[in-house]
Amino acid sequence: MADDDFSKLLQQAEQLTTEIEGNEDLPRVERSLGQVLEASHELYSRVIQSGSNDIQAHLLFGSKGIDLQQISQKLETLSSKRTFEPLQPIADSDIESFLKNERENAILSLIDEVNKNSLQTTEDQKWEHMLSEWNKEKIKLMNAMIGPSQNWLDLKRAPETPSIADTPKKFGHSMLDSIEAAYSRQVQQYNKLVFQGAKSRTALHQKFAQVADEFNDPKVKEMWEIIKTMSNIPALVRDEDPLKARGNPTIQQCLIAQGKKYLEKRYKQYMSDVVRSNPAAAMRGGEPGTFPLVRGFVGLRLQGQSAQGLTDGVIDDRPLWPMVYYCLRSGDASAALHCLRKAGREHEEFIAALEEHMRNPEKALSEKLQTAINFQYRIQVRNSTDPYKRAVYCIVGCCDVTDEHTEVAKTADDYLWLKLSIIKTKSTNESESFSYSDLQKLILEEYGETHYHAYEKPLVYFQVLTLTGQFEPAIEFLSRIPRYQVHGVHMALALHDGYMLGTPRNVQAPLLSVDTDDPIPLRRLNLARLLLLFVKKFELTDPSDALHYYYFLRNLKDPSGKNLFMCCCSELALESRDYELIFGRMDLTGIRSTGLLDQFNNSHIDTKVIALNVAEELVNKGLFEDAITMYDIAGNLERVLELFCILLAQVVNSGGGAGGLRERLSVLAEQVSKRLRSTDANLPASLVEAYTKLCKLMTFFDQFHSDNYEGALESLRECELVPLSTSDLDARVSGARAARGELLRCLPAVLRAVCTILVAQRQKLRGNHVATHTTNQQVEWLREQAEVLNTFAGNIAYRMPGDTYSQLAQMQILMH
Repeated sequence: MADDDFSKLLQQAEQLTTEIEGNEDLPRVERSLGQVLEASHELYSRVIQSGSNDIQAHLLFGSKGIDLQQISQKLETLSSKRTFEPLQPIADSDIESFLKNERENAILSLIDEVNKNSLQTTEDQKWEHMLSEWNKEKIKLMNAMIGPSQNWLDLKRAPETPSIADTPKKFGHSMLDSIEAAYSRQVQQYNKLVFQGAKSRTALHQKFAQVADEFNDPKVKEMWEIIKTMSNIPALVRDEDPLKARGNPTIQQCLIAQGKKYLEKRYKQYMSDVVRSNPAAAMRGGEPGTFPLVRGFVGLRLQGQSAQGLTDGVIDDRPLWPMVYYCLRSGDASAALHCLRKAGREHEEFIAALEEHMRNPEKALSEKLQTAINFQYRIQVRNSTDPYKRAVYCIVGCCDVTDEHTEVAKTADDYLWLKLSIIKTKSTNESESFSYSDLQKLILEEYGETHYHAYEKPLVYFQVLTLTGQFEPAIEFLSRIPRYQVHGVHMALALHDGYMLGTPRNVQAPLLSVDTDDPIPLRRLNLARLLLLFVKKFELTDPSDALHYYYFLRNLKDPSGKNLFMCCCSELALESRDYELIFGRMDLTGIRSTGLLDQFNNSHIDTKVIALNVAEELVNKGLFEDAITMYDIAGNLERVLELFCILLAQVVNSGGGAGGLRERLSVLAEQVSKRLRSTDANLPASLVEAYTKLCKLMTFFDQFHSDNYEGALESLRECELVPLSTSDLDARVSGARAARGELLRCLPAVLRAVCTILVAQRQKLRGNHVATHTTNQQVEWLREQAEVLNTFAGNIAYRMPGDTYSQLAQMQILMH
């Protein structure tokens, strides 16, 4: 039974072998069982090592005739080690090897140079970006500083301009509140008078003070009253530094007198209010004048224990020295003299001193009287129990500048008035003199904001600074209080307009800085920084108002020496990109409509120069389309055509969508072309030719994309860029060699488009099976065209992409 089974199995195997050998389509595979077993083990180990993904990859690529194992072996043999190795030296007689080495050396040196240049450019751009970002952060940090700096800083570079977004920031709803709008109206009215050259105009601080009266804010009104009082000094010279002028003894005397005048006027009003509130106790009576007012006030103020220790009797039932002191405190020295004369002859020496003091309050007494008064003070008055007598002696005779008179001067106003009163231009005892600078330093540096509780009582701190001629730190302090910031800005403008504001030499200095050349403790206020911080919030919504504020910076320069007003206008235009509103618009005749900037034009400010600055900055930012508009406004038609050529070369062959760059350029180019035909400007011929031909190529590609091949060829013939006949070949080759680069960059696209047109015409002729004489002529013309285009492409000195050459060659083959 077993033998039968083996026989049957052998018979089936032989039959299977016969069937395999009889099939000629499949090759015969001869492999023993051992070989099959070995291959199985090898395949199994490979699957274990590389996983099933490798097997699937072999199956996938093997189905397409790709041997992965063979490819892997070839890749392993490839090596880039020798690519950049030094070339081996060769014998001088081996010319072929020498030329090969020279060629490879040139290629290697070019690759190495490009690599180094790329790395250097990347490094430079990285550092430039980092420096730009750090400068922006420095400006933000400096603007955010709350306290004033103690040293003058020079940042050396101008602030970086904010990056321009792709979408223009159109002007929107006004961001000005009612107070800011009221101030802004006065600013515009004042600037219009300046434009008209009006010599007699109301001072700016008076206009702003009138506006402040409408706010119904007593504190703001009082601040402006202080500014008005302190501004009432002899006119300062425009070209002289305000801080140096403030050190002039004459100006200092005026500032001291104005500070005392304000404090005296205010105290007299205070006494009137006190007496009026309690007329029965004051018993003033109906007599007008300072003496009865002071008599009534002293009667209310000094009652009971407060009248103890007073000396030298009474006049009209009132103690003498309080009457004298309060008459002086209210600014009426004549009334004080009247009090002393009523007291009797025992005060004759002091009466003489008071009379001399009245003739010139800012000067020290004569040496004789000064000696006599000082002697009396040391012997009798210094240890007197009457504080008012000590105060009066110190005011008239400057006997003791260190005495604070705390029993009399109980308020900041009283203390300041006493200190201002003892400042004299000449003193017999220099060791005990007290100068204006000493008072300024005392208030600003020794006492400062903490002593005066500045944030709780901003009016008091502002008052003591302003009345001592320290306008800069006073305004800087207001700028840190949101409620008073707007008022502080306009006070700075008013003082600057009167040449009374000290500004730094560099517009990038901190808001408040110290210049080492200035007298201690004077500060300088950076008006440019203060104004730009204020205008920043509404410059995009109220451009007209912003420009009027910028106009106050017209006499300042940026670090590069440019007019700061013009720089601010440029920044506003770059930020908003609403050029038509700011600069106006060019019509087809080349006449520009008026914009917001035109009202500011004068001998130092020119709208065209600002437009040119904006255009150059736009080019640096790569915004060529906007730069074309600005160069057009600036009247620089040559730069307009140059930028047009750059942009048209990029989009001339694209179909372009509605509202896209190509369509916008097409509309703008039409306007420029009309203006170009009507102008006689002396422009480079090659530039005008390139611009004109690019405009014609725009028409060519429009017709080509709309399948108007006949019209496209006609437009191309008018363009005179590529030859369409043998007779034009030499002229077109010469023209291409002399053409601008923007025009040459369009050649590959033009040639490919012509190839498509000629091939389409050849296919159309082939579809016409009936051969006629006309058809043969057309075919011959197409062959001639193909040959002319290939010859032209080979003769011009411009290397085009390889696919252009191959398409031209393929077209020539298809023509046969």
